[in-house]
Amino acid sequence: MVQYIHMKYVVACGDEGVQLNEGIRLGFAGSGFRLSEFSQVVPILKQLFGKKIAIVSHEESDWVKQQLSLSNWEQVNASSQQHIQAVADKEKLQYAGFLPFADPKQLEHDVKGHMVRPHGIHIANKLCFTLAGGEQKFNLGCYVISADWVAEADTKLVKAVIQPQVEFYTKLNRGEKLEVIFEEEGALGAEAAAKNKAALKKAGLI
Repeated sequence: MVQYIHMKYVVACGDEGVQLNEGIRLGFAGSGFRLSEFSQVVPILKQLFGKKIAIVSHEESDWVKQQLSLSNWEQVNASSQQHIQAVADKEKLQYAGFLPFADPKQLEHDVKGHMVRPHGIHIANKLCFTLAGGEQKFNLGCYVISADWVAEADTKLVKAVIQPQVEFYTKLNRGEKLEVIFEEEGALGAEAAAKNKAALKKAGLI
């Protein structure tokens, strides 16, 4: 299973507005904050992509707002930075910083990016599972969920991590089912992509 792909991989929220100009996104709702069993996924990510994986927070995190029952975006933005830094410390990930609604910002650990959707508005209508090494092509119409690791995990773990994210993004889409697409390109290759897709099917997620 050990791949050690030598690129900068970045755990970031799957929010459609998150755009990385430097770094490859591994999408997890809320950057893994209070995401069930995320701690069990991190070791798999490190085996696939190496130990120097970064993590970022960003403005207007609906996942953080929901998890902490916060009422305004100022609270959310401050809490997001604090809590994602805590995730980084716990999981031994490199906290790169905060992605703003502004021009692309150079963060720490060779990560650069920003938020590009409109303030307070979600415009995605698709759900994209990355299967072979993170997000390869930015698409403002997609929420992003990393499934690059699922073939290396048992079905129970896959479902525990992926299902809440699917439900959350469906809720952001006013409860309407999202079109599911796949990003099958990436450094892990076509064989890994096929295995990961099969693991999602086995878990009843696609």
